[in-house]
Amino acid sequence: MSVRTEPWPDGTPNWVDLGVDDVDAAKKFYAELFGWEYVNGGEQSGGYELAQIDGRAVAGIGPRQDAATPTVWTTYFAADDADKTADEIGRAGGRLLFPVMDVMASGRMTVAFDSVGAVFGVWQAGDHIGAERVNEHGALCWNELHTRDYDAARAFYAAVFGYEYQDVSAEGMVYATLQRVSDRKDIGGVHHDLDLPAGAPDHWLTWFASDDVDATTAKAEQLGAVPVMPAVDTPFGRMAIVQGAQGEVFGVIALPPGTE
Repeated sequence: MSVRTEPWPDGTPNWVDLGVDDVDAAKKFYAELFGWEYVNGGEQSGGYELAQIDGRAVAGIGPRQDAATPTVWTTYFAADDADKTADEIGRAGGRLLFPVMDVMASGRMTVAFDSVGAVFGVWQAGDHIGAERVNEHGALCWNELHTRDYDAARAFYAAVFGYEYQDVSAEGMVYATLQRVSDRKDIGGVHHDLDLPAGAPDHWLTWFASDDVDATTAKAEQLGAVPVMPAVDTPFGRMAIVQGAQGEVFGVIALPPGTE
């Protein structure tokens, strides 16, 4: 478990949020699944809710802004200067969905397509640093890109955030971890996913930690989720992937003892 009060280093996945048609139903689903409580962002936030564990922010839930877009968990990356990062996104072959904007006093942000078509966000902290609790049951613990164009994706994120990569591929799996510029710590992953269904876009997958993956996935199914990948043991921990009650896909994984 880790509690953070300072802004995350540049390039770190620092927040995830979910846009849904039925915010109240989503709040109930994740409250029952992970024990989340909520703080409303106020009238100016457009119905955005901060999910919390023990009074610390872990994720956001808000109304889906465009009915034509799928219901997804969006991964955001910390930026010391969101405008500069936005410029780097364009130079590397990405495209902003909207210009960098202020979110009240909370911070500055944008959302973009990368060069392989995956959507991600950029968050420059103001009053809101992003995730304040990570690596514990019900909190964010990992983010990974699933892509058909492995080399292009790696080149894009290296150009934007300066990442280096550590190859951790195994039999039947091509995978690398993202290493942050400031300390070369592993902060995410890129998976060369050749099993993506036809028509499914490249995408970032959000992983939440679980004290008991089997119990969490069983509970999710009771609440209306659909299994995508049943719980399996892997070298990285026991894990499963489910599709939430409103169509969003996310993973749950058991963290090794002592994870910070």
